[in-house]
Amino acid sequence: MKHLWKLLLASVPVALIAACGGGDTEDRLDVADPVVRFVHASPLAPNLTLFRANVPLPDATNAPYKFASNYADIDMAAADWQVKTADTAALTIGTVTISPERGTKYTVVALPGATSGSSTYLIVDPYNKPLGSESTRLRLMNAAPGTVDLYMNAPGTDITPAGVTPFIAGTAYKTSGPASGNDSLDIPFGTYQATVTATGTKTILFRGTVAFDANKDVLLITVPDATTGTKMLMKIEGTAGAVEVPAA
Repeated sequence: MKHLWKLLLASVPVALIAACGGGDTEDRLDVADPVVRFVHASPLAPNLTLFRANVPLPDATNAPYKFASNYADIDMAAADWQVKTADTAALTIGTVTISPERGTKYTVVALPGATSGSSTYLIVDPYNKPLGSESTRLRLMNAAPGTVDLYMNAPGTDITPAGVTPFIAGTAYKTSGPASGNDSLDIPFGTYQATVTATGTKTILFRGTVAFDANKDVLLITVPDATTGTKMLMKIEGTAGAVEVPAA
């Protein structure tokens, strides 16, 4: 029924319904071309390049650590995507298969190993955002060893009371929360205290302040840090790269 409803809406001129849902109406109707982006979240890896069937993606070439491209349209044919070192050796650190679907967003992430090496993870976001929503979509990618909870609260919130619960709970190492294949989560735009804890505890691994406007696509990425153990990067779609969130 949901897909039939979207199909009927898709027959209406987009200009007549764009006011209902910001600038991503075609994504919400599942009629937009599928898109892919690349995130380099492995401090252990050199510069990397994303390839589709051994052809480099122009917007994700020779990418350094903390690089995050914006989404780029891809065609509908299924293909293997490889992440390779950008040097002459062109060593493949991981391969994922994408079978594109309209209105779906794909993120290929390069991740550090627990002690050495790197691997890849594919985030599939169906992006089933309601037409009338102006909230932002948010997802957590955990590239730091351990399983974590993410709290998103007003600045200064004490998370220790039992009634304060995670916004995203139980994201394991080398996975995303929500898990790949599930929608990213709606969150009202604004300024938040982002707190990462060890899952099931109030032991703080990282805390910082993040801010975003309405109708954004936000990816928060926990990465290992030699000094503090964990730090956070933030990618807001449409802006250049990923920024490091200052610890509070």
